[in-house]
Amino acid sequence: MCGLSGEVRFDGGRPDLAAVERMTDSMEERGPDGRGVWCQGAVALGHRRLKIIDLSECGAQPMTDPQLGITAVFNGCVYNYRELRHRLEGLGHRFFSESDTEVLLKAYAQWGPGCVELLVGMFAFAVAEHHTGRVVLGRDRLGIKPLYLTRDGERLRFASSLPALLAAGGVDTSLDPVAVHQYLSWHGTVVAPRTVLAGVRKLPQGTVRVIERDGTEHDTRYWQPSYTRRPELGDDPELWRDALQQALRTAVRRRMVADVPVGVLLSGGLDSSLIVALLAEEGQTDLMTFAMGFEAESGEDGDEFHYSDLVARRFSTDHHQFMIPSDRLPAALESAIGAMNEPMVSHDAVAFHLLAEQVTKDAKVVLCGQGADEVFAGYHWYPPIAAADRADAPDAYADTYTDRTHEEVAALLHPGLAPRHDVSRQLIRAHMAEPGAQSALDATLRLDVHLLMADDPVKRVDNMTMAWGLEARVPFLDQDLVELAAACPPQLKLAQGGKGVLKDIGRRILPTEVVDRPKGYFPVPAVRHMAEPVLNRVREALTAPEARRRGLFDQARVAELLADPAGHRTRRGASTLWQVASLEIWLQTQGIG
Repeated sequence: MCGLSGEVRFDGGRPDLAAVERMTDSMEERGPDGRGVWCQGAVALGHRRLKIIDLSECGAQPMTDPQLGITAVFNGCVYNYRELRHRLEGLGHRFFSESDTEVLLKAYAQWGPGCVELLVGMFAFAVAEHHTGRVVLGRDRLGIKPLYLTRDGERLRFASSLPALLAAGGVDTSLDPVAVHQYLSWHGTVVAPRTVLAGVRKLPQGTVRVIERDGTEHDTRYWQPSYTRRPELGDDPELWRDALQQALRTAVRRRMVADVPVGVLLSGGLDSSLIVALLAEEGQTDLMTFAMGFEAESGEDGDEFHYSDLVARRFSTDHHQFMIPSDRLPAALESAIGAMNEPMVSHDAVAFHLLAEQVTKDAKVVLCGQGADEVFAGYHWYPPIAAADRADAPDAYADTYTDRTHEEVAALLHPGLAPRHDVSRQLIRAHMAEPGAQSALDATLRLDVHLLMADDPVKRVDNMTMAWGLEARVPFLDQDLVELAAACPPQLKLAQGGKGVLKDIGRRILPTEVVDRPKGYFPVPAVRHMAEPVLNRVREALTAPEARRRGLFDQARVAELLADPAGHRTRRGASTLWQVASLEIWLQTQGIG
């Protein structure tokens, strides 16, 4: 896990090496263990390293193989790098390191851009061919690792973080109206390729982009499960439980590959508890687990220690528990927003940021349960959407999931700033109209997993953990597990209030109390209920001169929100005031006028 950056010139000029160094240095938190910059011809690459596999300097980046004539920068982990290395050695390749980065380098030399289809892991990379001037960018199947881009007629720049591109300079920081519409419709989510800034884009997940010397480019989407049934497993619940348990066991085992200690973020919920139980089955002893809670606010508990303690005792883990006092939240909120690649609404970003700060004192790699609710239909809004006819799925999804109507989005914004049409609903319809996805639930989960998820829970975990040099791995987003779950009959996922098939697996290996508990989340009551320190920060941001000059939100509407902070909620119960303020605070934090 690291941070990468680069610049490619198309006008015959040399790359701005100082700009690449600024991008690289701005990502020191993502990679505190090493720094490197490489430049040849029209291409420059930068890298910050977090040492996880091959702790020697042989794994340093940018990594060049002079004989093959290629240089690469890489962020993430290839879990099957040992198997690929053995295969490549059989084809005559010789290695100078023990790193997964070199395996990527040799795999690219052997199979070209198509090598991504052989990689099992989470990754973003850039490969530069010395002789052709071609540059190839790639991103993992589920968008776990980020890759941001900005381009004009003279050059392309890319980096693992959006603020790194801002550090390089020359970015169009005007707001993208369609992205703002998405942000206000989808709980702060802006999907690839857009960001809230008109001049910055994201490489979509599961995509390889080939950029030629003259600037022409071509994208290949190399992975997309069909979300249709598998006849060999039929509708037999027992067959599906066995198959999915084995796939999850493999996913967890894969993510223990590291040359440093590995722990688990244990919330006490079903998903993280399953990870701990499966590792125990694999013979892991003295496994480090980590849990965190907050002080109660407005009668709402801020921790779930009862359940995490239960699991830790059951599997004899080396358990670490942190209670965060409320007076730490204002400073923590600022730090968390500063660590965001893009503005985020979910208040558990603060929790992840604080937890990562503590965990990194003991571990450099953690496994977490993110993605299970999207892959296995765990959220409460899935059943009403699933009840719709397949043709009606887009409207059922939009009416159930989105925060507000198009007219309500327009009312929040300064007059004339909203797009004329409901662009967010249009995107839902277009995505659900693609071939495959037999049922309304299939279409819904395909949309969530392959469009929205990378830019909400996945991005949140990456940003908050990498701010402390902590690598988070997500077993529930293993490619083989996701493919299998996509084919699982909808009724098996929807059963028992959601994630039914996972709950059945849990009953085999977990305490019943953990499986049958009410669904929890990562609570931060002081943010959810707009406690006074948080409300003061929100008021300060929304009434600041920068906010008034920007003129993004309708000032009369903002005044209404501030007058009644708890009285304005989205369809899903989130604070409208916090959603509006999060965007403005992020823009101010990034110095965007």
